Formats: sequence, C-alpha cells, structure tokens
Amino acid sequence: MSRIKTISTLLFLAAGLALGAADADAGRTGKKRKPAPAKVSTENKKAMTELMGVFKFGMSKDDVIAALNKQLDERYAEQIAATSDIYTQDKLRREKKEEQGRISQSYVAFTGKKTGWDVSIIDTEFAHHTGESMLVYWENQGGKNQRRFFFFFEDQLYKMFIALDTKQVSEEQRSFDFFRNLMEQRFGKGKAESGKETWRADSFEVKALDRIQFYDAFCLVITDPKVAQRVDQEREAKKEPKQAGNQILKAVTEKGPEDRPSLDAQKDVLDKIIKEPKAPK
Repeated sequence: MSRIKTISTLLFLAAGLALGAADADAGRTGKKRKPAPAKVSTENKKAMTELMGVFKFGMSKDDVIAALNKQLDERYAEQIAATSDIYTQDKLRREKKEEQGRISQSYVAFTGKKTGWDVSIIDTEFAHHTGESMLVYWENQGGKNQRRFFFFFEDQLYKMFIALDTKQVSEEQRSFDFFRNLMEQRFGKGKAESGKETWRADSFEVKALDRIQFYDAFCLVITDPKVAQRVDQEREAKKEPKQAGNQILKAVTEKGPEDRPSLDAQKDVLDKIIKEPKAPK
C-alpha cells in the first residue's frame, strides 16, 4: 500500500466513519495551569469540521439515531435497486432493519450500573451519575472493524470517539507516530504529549489517541470543549471519595470462609476482559 493511498484511506475513514463521508458538508484552584492545545490555522479548520460528518454538537440521541437511520435507508436503497432478485432484496431489507435495531439498542445511560464499556477502549471517556450517556455505531461491512461512539451530556451530543482498526494499513505502518504524522498533515502541528496529540479550533477540539498496544486501533476524539468543561465539573462534584486500604483483602478478612470471593467464579469475567480488545461490541 503506497503512503498516498494510506493517507487517503485513513482520512476518508476518519471523516466518514458513520456512513456519512459522502454527505459530510478555569477558576483559581491553586494548581498549575496546563498549556492550552495548539490552535490550528484557518485552512485546517475545515478538515476538523469534516470529522463531524452530518452530525452536530447539541443533537439529541433521537436526532443522531434519525441521521444514522437516514443514511442506512439511502445505502440499502442503492443496494436493493442494484438487484432484481426478490430474495436478495428481502435479505437486504432484513439486514437494514437489524442494523437499525442494533443502533437503538446500543444506547446506554451511565447511571451507576456496570456495563461492558467500563473496561474497554472508551473506559476513560465517561463517568457514572453525571448525566452522561452514549450511543454506538459499529460499521463492520466488507471486513471493516470501525466504530463511532456518540457521547451525550444531559441528552446533548458533545463528543464523538472514532476508533479505526489498524489492520486496514500495512504492518509497518501500525504505529501511533505514523498515525499522528498523518493527522498533522491534515490539521497541522498540535500539542504533542505522550500517547496523544491535541488540536483546537474555536468550538472544536480534536485528539489523536494511542490505543494500538491493547486495542489495535487508531483513535480520534472530537469534542465541544465548553461542554466538556461542564462535564469535568460535574464529574468532580459527583466523584466518590477513595476508600482507604485494600478492599479485596478487607472483604476476605472481614467475612467468613463461605463468603470469600472465588477466583474460579470470576473466570468468565477475566476471560471477557482479556478478550475484550479483540471482541467487537
């Protein structure tokens, strides 16, 4: 795969992951302030905006679902029109209905109940009891394995997390430095830190994250920084105090032998965590 083809492929995937590529038109705390992310030039802002595709910050869950369903309708309409076989047409209609159902069923409100996402590629992107929720679109057609996570605060879209499978590029190109270099060609130089690089443009903040070691994925996060600041404040206000001591040891020593946790009983959970990076949701 040539470098030019790789750049085009990755940027196309990043901009249009959710089927929309063709349609994409501190108060004083006493703590040392972190340097602000580098601002991109005017010519790079359009590239950042394109990452949003047809989606806009402030959309509700229903708005996002409606946009995804519309794109699925259009995509499947083209496939159905391309064949005269009745059986194939019916199969495509069933596939569309199932895919639309998966989108709606992927919605989760983070209200304290543990979910499969609490140990996952996005486990640092949300918190419980803070008015946060999420919707997922997973595109796996044609051998792809890429996902866009829609994060809501008080039922308004404020962040999207895009995961791109590194298997779509050659082995020697599966490195964060390579991916970051591609993004710099698109957005210019950002604020580079260990495992990430950040770009800021007015109401957009874009981050490239290193998730290759555990999840074999290139990741981009597009955020409304003003809302993200409110989310951080809410998380801080609702943060539970840390409990002192080793809680597992405490549970074992304070209860009788019949109540001690069994490692065998947790085998399925451990297997799931180990396999999680390779198993799509």
